[in-house]
Amino acid sequence: MDLPRIFTIRESTHRIHNPLTADKLAALGEALHLAPETRVLDLASGSGEMLCTWARDLSFTGTGVDISTVFTEQARARAADLGVADRVEFVHGDAAGYVADQPVDLAACVGATWIGNGVAGTAELLGRSLRPGGLMLIGEPYWRRTPPDEETAQACHATGIADFLLLPDLLGQFQDLGYDVVEMMLADQDSWDRYAAAQWLNLRRWLDRNPEDELAPEVREELTAEPARYARSTREYLGWGVFALMKR
Repeated sequence: MDLPRIFTIRESTHRIHNPLTADKLAALGEALHLAPETRVLDLASGSGEMLCTWARDLSFTGTGVDISTVFTEQARARAADLGVADRVEFVHGDAAGYVADQPVDLAACVGATWIGNGVAGTAELLGRSLRPGGLMLIGEPYWRRTPPDEETAQACHATGIADFLLLPDLLGQFQDLGYDVVEMMLADQDSWDRYAAAQWLNLRRWLDRNPEDELAPEVREELTAEPARYARSTREYLGWGVFALMKR
């Protein structure tokens, strides 16, 4: 049980595995106005940056769950580096179906709604761990504007236009599921650039170190094609945000 190698190669130096910058992540934590000792469950927690920095800066506690052995070890190391290993723990496991032993104040899945087969299923899963009146965070892509054709949508790593909604429609989906949207933090094109371009450097440096690896042709193909594809498609059409929800 693990992520494909190409994913961990691509994001090997990333602390945040989505297009939020560290400043935006910190601003989101502040904007939620939650008390110290807030208990957090972070499903698909990646390298643990959200949980670790919020434990340091906001005195939260909590648990992160991620399927990647590499990212889970990075998260544990980050907790130790920031001096919060006594406040947070990281579990290597499948976040799909994971429910906290005790209700939490904040339940999050930031950018991995496939664990619930989409937004609705992920909200249902998070709700099973959330105390009444608690706060939910869901990170999800949306279309900045509708792609002109299916080929453009697929160049944004979607299977088609129907995969994502325009931002007003995504907010409406949350409402239709019975949630009030009470805060949001959106990536902008600059934060997308920081996320995507760092991947290209990771790919190139990995190739220089591993020219004979069986994965090298796939990595070379991605590195050759990705910058222009990103500039032509993802940067222009795909948005991304984290949305804070409260059950009505």
